[in-house]
Amino acid sequence: MQFTIEDVSTVKKILHVEIPQEEVALELDKAYENLKKTAKLKGFRPGKTPRSVLENFFKKDVHADVSSKLIQDSFIDAVKEKELKIVGDPKIEPPAFDEKGPYKYDATIEVKPVIADIEFKGLQLKKNIYTISDDEVEAQLKMLQKNFAQQKTIEEVRPAREDDFVLITYEGFKDGKPFDETAKTENFTMKLGQGRITKDFDTNVTGMKAGEKKDFSVIFPEDYFNSKLAGLEITFNVTLNDVREEILPEIDDDLAKNLGSFTTLEDLKKAIRENLDQGYKKRVEQELNELIFSSLISKTEFEVPEALVDFELEQILADAERSFSYHNTSMESLGLSREILSEKYRETAEKQIRRHLILDKIIEQEKLTLNDEDLEEGFKKMSESFNQPVEEIKKFYKQNKDKLDYFKHTLLEKNAINLIIESSTIENIEQVQETATEKV
Repeated sequence: MQFTIEDVSTVKKILHVEIPQEEVALELDKAYENLKKTAKLKGFRPGKTPRSVLENFFKKDVHADVSSKLIQDSFIDAVKEKELKIVGDPKIEPPAFDEKGPYKYDATIEVKPVIADIEFKGLQLKKNIYTISDDEVEAQLKMLQKNFAQQKTIEEVRPAREDDFVLITYEGFKDGKPFDETAKTENFTMKLGQGRITKDFDTNVTGMKAGEKKDFSVIFPEDYFNSKLAGLEITFNVTLNDVREEILPEIDDDLAKNLGSFTTLEDLKKAIRENLDQGYKKRVEQELNELIFSSLISKTEFEVPEALVDFELEQILADAERSFSYHNTSMESLGLSREILSEKYRETAEKQIRRHLILDKIIEQEKLTLNDEDLEEGFKKMSESFNQPVEEIKKFYKQNKDKLDYFKHTLLEKNAINLIIESSTIENIEQVQETATEKV
């Protein structure tokens, strides 16, 4: 059996395989011998059917089975002999089977890139240190306050104006006919000025009084989030049912109690600070990682196998679909598709793969290993993150070896990142945040 490798690139290869005619004939003989034992043909006793008769009835199937076995066995042998670190699935187009000659085929494969030792020590990193301001805590309290806001009908009879909440019934028509995307909707609540449908829609509703009806046309922007409405002119029939104002509760102990386990406003403020602190710790970690990988990627050149990028991209798309489903929406309703998202996130997927390959190299280069204490600490943090008993986490991973291996590798990657940080020069920069981004 002969194997030769043709380099298309540093990570893409074509494996040329040639199996001698003697081995082909031997596999054919085995196949027909096995078939003879089980074949049931009229006029022949089991195990006594001549090969020539078997060939007349089963030649096509036998050739397909033999060629499949020859490819599978020889490919495995070639990978072992050439010590190929293959990623993804090989692309093989089985040639026509010729039992009188050698069997030849080509397999297009991708392999992990060979990366030179990485000089990761001595990176110059800037670490933002975030200080939580009183204004930020107040902003969080106001966000929580709005969550408990109530709407009350404005007793004064007056036209609706910006910042009012209005209750409307509407239906949209295209070319004088009802349109599915703007079907009749009753008692729809919106805040004027936010442009929830469009800004022009808000402008037309502004000035209406409770009980008033109005017809008007709106041209949706070309880049409207719902592609089925983008660029269309829709005539709306709108009835304003009610004009309301927002009543906010006081920011006091009662508000804190309404949020659950808090008894005083000070308890709530303390929880807000703790929550913001956790958020900023994650932010600092992400920012440091970005600086590390930007530096290492810029000075570490290697090609990335398309198979790995495709796999990572598929994970990103699957996460996006799960997120859309969780929020009871879909890509299509937002004018998106897998093709659009694939184009948008392919670069992100490639960057992620580069990060993993760099970390893999550092793990190998520095001979990093995982001890029992590291694994126990990883289980502990996982249990805290998912609010599950540690034993339940361990039981899950013991029953899923692939997931356990992935989890262990994730911990090794974290150890590699910690080693990089420990080997870097870090400058702390104080930052004061004026607005809040995290919620209790």
